[in-house]
Amino acid sequence: IDYTNIRQLLCGGDEERVDSRTIYVGHRPCPDTEAFIPSKFCDNRIVSSKYTVWNFLPKNLFEQFRRIANFYFLIIFLVQVIVDTPTSPVTSGLPLFFVITVTAIKQGYEDWLRHKADKEVNKYPVTVLEDGRSVKKESEKIKVGDVVEVVEDETFPCDLILLQSSREDGTCFVTTASLDGESNHKTHYTVPDIEKDLQTLTSAIECEQPQPDLYKSLGPENLLLKGATLKNTKKIYGVSVYTGMETKMALNYQGKSQKRSAVEKSINAFLLVYLSILISKAVVCTTLKYVWQSKEGQDEPWYNQKTQKEKDTNMYLKMFTDFLSFMVLFNFIIPVSMYVTVEMQKFLGSFFITWDKDFFDPEIQEGALVNTSDLNEELGQVEYVFTDKTGTLTQNNMEFIECCIDGFHMYHFVCLFISIYQEKEELFLRALCLCHTVQVKEAGSEVLVDQVDGIDGLLSQPEEERGFIASSPDEIALVKGAMKYGFTFLGLESKSMKIKNRQNDIEEYKLLHVLNFDPVRRRMSVIVQTKSGETLLFCKGADSSIFPRVRPEEVDRIRMHVERNATEGYRTLCVAYKQLSAEEYAMADTGLREARLALQDREEKLMAMYNQVEMGMSLIGATAVEDRLQEEAAETMEALQGAGMKVWVLTGDKMETAKSTCYACRLFQRGTELLELTVRTLEDENCVVYLMTSNLVSFLSYRSWSTANQDYGFIIDGATLSLLMNPPHDADASQYKSLFLQICQNCTAVLCCRMAPLQKAQIVKMVKNSQGSPITLSIGDGANDVSMILEAHVGIGIKGKEGRQAVRNSDYAIPKLKHLKKLLLAHGHLYYVRIAHLVQYFFYKNLCFILPQFLYQFFCGYSQQPLYDAAYLTMYNICFTSMPILAYSLLEQHISIEILLHNAALYREIANNAMLRWRPFLYWTVLGIFQGLMFFFGVRFLFSNPALQDNGQVFGNWSYGTIVFTVLVFTVTLKLALDTRHWTWINHFVIWGSLAFYVFFSFFWGGIIWPFLKQQRLYFVFANVLSSVSAWLVIIILILLSLLPEILLVVLRKPRGHHSQQVYCSLPFPPLSLNSSFLPYPSYFLIFSLIYLLFCSSFILHHVLTRCNVTQSQPITRYLKLYSYVKQDFGQAECL
Repeated sequence: IDYTNIRQLLCGGDEERVDSRTIYVGHRPCPDTEAFIPSKFCDNRIVSSKYTVWNFLPKNLFEQFRRIANFYFLIIFLVQVIVDTPTSPVTSGLPLFFVITVTAIKQGYEDWLRHKADKEVNKYPVTVLEDGRSVKKESEKIKVGDVVEVVEDETFPCDLILLQSSREDGTCFVTTASLDGESNHKTHYTVPDIEKDLQTLTSAIECEQPQPDLYKSLGPENLLLKGATLKNTKKIYGVSVYTGMETKMALNYQGKSQKRSAVEKSINAFLLVYLSILISKAVVCTTLKYVWQSKEGQDEPWYNQKTQKEKDTNMYLKMFTDFLSFMVLFNFIIPVSMYVTVEMQKFLGSFFITWDKDFFDPEIQEGALVNTSDLNEELGQVEYVFTDKTGTLTQNNMEFIECCIDGFHMYHFVCLFISIYQEKEELFLRALCLCHTVQVKEAGSEVLVDQVDGIDGLLSQPEEERGFIASSPDEIALVKGAMKYGFTFLGLESKSMKIKNRQNDIEEYKLLHVLNFDPVRRRMSVIVQTKSGETLLFCKGADSSIFPRVRPEEVDRIRMHVERNATEGYRTLCVAYKQLSAEEYAMADTGLREARLALQDREEKLMAMYNQVEMGMSLIGATAVEDRLQEEAAETMEALQGAGMKVWVLTGDKMETAKSTCYACRLFQRGTELLELTVRTLEDENCVVYLMTSNLVSFLSYRSWSTANQDYGFIIDGATLSLLMNPPHDADASQYKSLFLQICQNCTAVLCCRMAPLQKAQIVKMVKNSQGSPITLSIGDGANDVSMILEAHVGIGIKGKEGRQAVRNSDYAIPKLKHLKKLLLAHGHLYYVRIAHLVQYFFYKNLCFILPQFLYQFFCGYSQQPLYDAAYLTMYNICFTSMPILAYSLLEQHISIEILLHNAALYREIANNAMLRWRPFLYWTVLGIFQGLMFFFGVRFLFSNPALQDNGQVFGNWSYGTIVFTVLVFTVTLKLALDTRHWTWINHFVIWGSLAFYVFFSFFWGGIIWPFLKQQRLYFVFANVLSSVSAWLVIIILILLSLLPEILLVVLRKPRGHHSQQVYCSLPFPPLSLNSSFLPYPSYFLIFSLIYLLFCSSFILHHVLTRCNVTQSQPITRYLKLYSYVKQDFGQAECL
């Protein structure tokens, strides 16, 4: 075959060709062409991974050091290596190495999963025709030009041009759910005039270069896209035209935009504050050092003479070096390990959503899915919920209710027509049987079911020997509705549609063209030819799309019934027809074929032809289909509103239907005053703009906005929204948007009807970028909801009946709408409280850690002498205090889940990032300063007489630092224990285990002479400190005094809030509310009592030892004397 003919066929003839590629089928060049030069195309490998074995380390390190905190600690580490600093480089290098390693392991594991998924795809076996025989190959070895064999239920390994099909009519059926979310069975056709024997076929295809648009592509009726699945066809053969990363599926794959939570923004703000504190500390110490050294004799004392090198050092360089040394000394105030703890908390916490049994749906045998773990805490901060209607609020399970033909009703299987209308009635029913894309699957050995968007449902009439397959539940409902009245669709064979009428006669129609449905036109049509040669066009669609294309007098008879059905909550479709003359059909046929083969502006040309063909139709009637509400939809919406969230319904349905659904879901109450802004009855655009402005202003002037007893609802349609978003040139768009937002913010619920998918995203973006940057959530189940799901802060997909495109593009996926209540009110609430406490606690404990180090400089001549040993500096954030807060952030339930679900208003207490505002941050900071001062000066008071040992030896600076560090570790850990409301064995293990590990490590580290250490600072220091009863007493007293103010503050504070008593009385151990409105008596009293008993025991022991005069004896002698004294004088009151 001359390849120029195929080029003419596929490229659209005379139009100017775009940049194209030439593909030789089977790699056999055409004999009449010029010298064959094989083109180089990419192979069929799919690569979705980020790293390889060779670039993982440098690429991952580069990405991690782009984070400010990691880069900061890298600089600190380099300063420690280069400059003579008071602490070892290990103190900052080891924590940084730990953070980098853990993050790299997490990202490497996730990329390994991507490599694994790529390998499964690339190694998938396929069949390729080579040299007259079928050869098994791996998918990645397919080349452009290979002829590939695909059998039923297999996915296409690359983009193919259909050459041959096992069906007699040269068609095949395909589902594209993995591409666009549509699971309907699309029909594709073989390229005409192709030889049957593909082994000897010599031809070439010229097509455009790869582009991501799924619909503006080469011969959409001939092109089979990678990822699509072959259905109802035993076998097909196709030639590969796009492979690997040039397929349309690969070009459409793009990583989701990085969504940042409000917690991350708060962390960055707090980090800047602590960075300022760090710099100010370094500046103060550097300044005071040189002020102190400026005094005579202080700069160069007799016992510490300067070397000649030190004397020759530049003064300003020395000051800068000292500033860097102080920065290194105080750098632990910046909690680098917090980032890895937050990452681990989010990653591990996401499993609790997946494991929640309440999210499991037995119908689809699936539970919740977490696609993004970075937004767990955002679930507790949602202010606006944007929801789709069909399939989200409703079940998308359609049931035919009634129909209206020429103003008369048909319902309950009863025909109310007299014989004069018999012909029009049958025409209407034939239209329902012919105007659709439903396919019939004939009965076999298995029980057949209806398949809608990949979800199977049982036939309503088991005796029927066929199952229906369609893209939408509406179509199956209408076909079944026609069956109720005696017209049965038998199926499509070789472009011939067969129906059985009431007389059981078989009618046959030749299918000439299908004018597919799209959300812009909101209608679909078919052109068929009867056996008598008549050409008919049948069209069905939304009333707004059909009414302008029929005669006005026909509309008047139908409109009332359509509006009444919509008010009752039914989905309505209008049906029209048109008889085409031979000349009209010839023009339409030519125009449609040319438009479908166009490489440029294909969509625009098809749209123009559709509009031209569908004008001048006759209206036959309308249908009413019921879409039932989702399970517990009303209760869920009521709970969300009770939690303070504003719910907006964004739908493409007509206003009356959507309004009825809003009432059924209790978004609109019977007492709700509705404010409606639509332009349905207006024709002059200038009048529309003027009316829109005046209505917006009048709505804002309502005096009763502040009335607590009156709720308002707002309704707007897509046409008005288009004017609002894109007003005439002389109008101010920002003014309209501002007025619109002010009105909506004063309404309890907003309904936006007749919305296109792009308009849904525009609404979400407008609210998201409004004043205050409220947290938005979008939830939907269909491909038309993807845009708003991606636009919102949090996107929720429902595993519904409109494919899985929404699920794949969402951050979280749930089986049903009712699960949204627990996801937000319970999981979201708890996740936010946990991570907010984690962040504040990290800054608090690091401030407690470094403040004594800062104060110590005032007593050591600003010599940059560290207070703590290098081992303590390194292990503090990694081992001693990390595990308790991680366990807390995963397991804490300050309020039980049952009460959170029962009292939706508790969600409001954490709204607007309540726990990470500046006021609680200031409280934690003041608490850290108070306890840091208590640690340092409490121990200094003890050291006012440093002869604390019985042999008269004094404690040194390392003993001083060890006591401070011991008080520090026990205080911050017990502070977390006081804050814990939900105790599990894991909490007990990590809290008491961390304290035990600290004691064990201190004994172990100081009890052995380590050969790799040049100086052993803590050799037997810890054991020596604990040999002093005074040290024991001070440690216990300081822990008690540090925790006492907070204990008294919480215990003495009275409950407040109208939910406090109810929640308090419902719990066996009342939790601590965010506003401290609940009194945690049992847990606080228990720990307070334990500390008090330890204090009394230590005091009595010290008193006994003093009175017995045994403190100066050797240990064994001391214990023997004590035993003897107590035994002899057991009855003395002072000894007891």
